[in-house]
Amino acid sequence: MKTVIASPNAPAALGPYSQGIRQGQMVFFAGQIPVDPKTGNLIDGDAAAQTRQALENLSALLHAAGLGFENVVKTTVFLADLANFTAMNEVYAHYFKSPFPARSTIQVAALPKGAAVEIEAVAIAG
Repeated sequence: MKTVIASPNAPAALGPYSQGIRQGQMVFFAGQIPVDPKTGNLIDGDAAAQTRQALENLSALLHAAGLGFENVVKTTVFLADLANFTAMNEVYAHYFKSPFPARSTIQVAALPKGAAVEIEAVAIAG
């Protein structure tokens, strides 16, 4: 049975999807962009600042599920410009510790609201 994971401390969904879904021990989190959950607006800032906000949004959802970054087993990072890889990676390394989750990083043509970065995650509970 699917259980919805939601937090008022993360941006509301921009469409017909859930912030997170738990199925058994697996928890799937929708991609988080650097939106301030209080205003619903994209934050000002470079790729590093935007990565930090996206990860703070993910942190709020992990917390709502009773989890932390140590429970994350896979992430996918979408970058509007792969030239921002180093800036993203430096911030990312402050949130995830060894053993790091598996990760894919992909350059995309565009992201919602003109974001520079979007990060989705899969975690294991228990």
